[in-house]
Amino acid sequence: MLTVPDIALAPLLPILIVLAGALCSTLLGFWLPRRTLTFVNLAALVLSGVGMVTLWNGGESSFAGGLRADNAALLLGLTILVGSALTLLVSLDTAYRARVSFPEFDAMLMYAVTGCLLIAFSGDLIVMLIGLEIMSLSGYVLATLQQSRRAEEAGLKYFLLGAVGSAILIYGIALLYGATGSLTYAGIAERASGLTPANLGILVAGALLLLSGFGFKVALAPFHQWTPDVYGGAPTSVSLFLSTVVKVAAFAGLLRVFGGALADAPGWQPVLQILTAATLVVGNLAALFQTNFKRMLAYSAVAHTGFLALTLLGQPDLGGAALSYYLLVYTFMTAAALAIVAALQRGEEGMEISDLRGLYHRHPAYAVALAVCLASLAGLPPFAGFFGKYLAFQAAFQNGYVGLSVLAALSSVAALVYYLRPGMLLFMPDRTPAREYAHGQRPATTLALAVCLAGVTVLGILPNLWYGWGANPDIWRVLAGR
Repeated sequence: MLTVPDIALAPLLPILIVLAGALCSTLLGFWLPRRTLTFVNLAALVLSGVGMVTLWNGGESSFAGGLRADNAALLLGLTILVGSALTLLVSLDTAYRARVSFPEFDAMLMYAVTGCLLIAFSGDLIVMLIGLEIMSLSGYVLATLQQSRRAEEAGLKYFLLGAVGSAILIYGIALLYGATGSLTYAGIAERASGLTPANLGILVAGALLLLSGFGFKVALAPFHQWTPDVYGGAPTSVSLFLSTVVKVAAFAGLLRVFGGALADAPGWQPVLQILTAATLVVGNLAALFQTNFKRMLAYSAVAHTGFLALTLLGQPDLGGAALSYYLLVYTFMTAAALAIVAALQRGEEGMEISDLRGLYHRHPAYAVALAVCLASLAGLPPFAGFFGKYLAFQAAFQNGYVGLSVLAALSSVAALVYYLRPGMLLFMPDRTPAREYAHGQRPATTLALAVCLAGVTVLGILPNLWYGWGANPDIWRVLAGR
């Protein structure tokens, strides 16, 4: 008997709209200027976001559950769209100087966003892998689009280490399928508890390989080696995209797999605890010794990966809500800081921390905006970074990870040093009157900064504007598709 494929259009629509933007940039780039295509892609992101909002509480799925538009996917998907829109806005002002002002930039970025959404909406390991590879391959190209030795080196390192991470992840998927006989999150979660000892060993090995593969993508230590070189060598707008949107998508995959399919599987929690502790120590210590502001932000991103990973050690309902809030806040904080770097830097290598001295006396608005971002990244109230870290600590602490929570709190205190150092320099008198920054009217970057600062401030004072959506336990109980 012929079985009719389960292909529902509604849960696919937000992804298809983004894909349509990518195809427009690919095909119309021969005739339309790049800025026109950027506005088309911004409109596509807005329409995709509207489509996600209309799917709220619908719980729709397609391809027999292989693609799920549940509320968890929608929360993470909206964060991906926000980061992507901020990247496009910043690129409107900075792409020409970075020598990436051509339609291929927008096309690759939109293809990467399509892959990111597939990861967030995935209901099985195959869809997740397809999305991960689309995202990764597009990211490799984005990192090398600028014709410079720094960008080529960054892209090559990203490709080589990313390929290793993908191979490890695929091998882990194969072992999970061998242990459970299923590739769907629901099937793996259902069969993980009743395995024979032999199959249980294969399951644990597969879970650890998957954790290692995802570790490359989110920059968990010791899989973080590519991060400072890629973020520092790629064009700053690309670094913004990789450090926000790609990280959100990779954590969405981690949450889907380890907060859903493997939530009850043994073996991976102690390993993730060790990796999280190493990430917190390595990221914060390395950031202390950086003199280049862009590389400092790269190691800061590694340190924040450790804080984000704390949420995965909590119960899925508490940890999932904390992760969704923290990812949005992290996107605002990091995007704003890198947008300011992109607007002011003289070259794509970024600025030295000492170059920030006296910025308030030359560009007061940028100085105040950067100070707010640094304060939020450091976790100072009343900004949203404080509440994000608090939720991460709470998720791990309430699940019994007391020692790791204490280490995270201590490392957060240590982070004050490398965040407040440039923060103080911003308002000090400039002893080098000849110092000059890039300048000019940057309305798109100003708009992006306004959105980010509003998000960091409002979500810090009224966190329930976003956290209230994610705090519903029913959202995270269906992570495995059960």
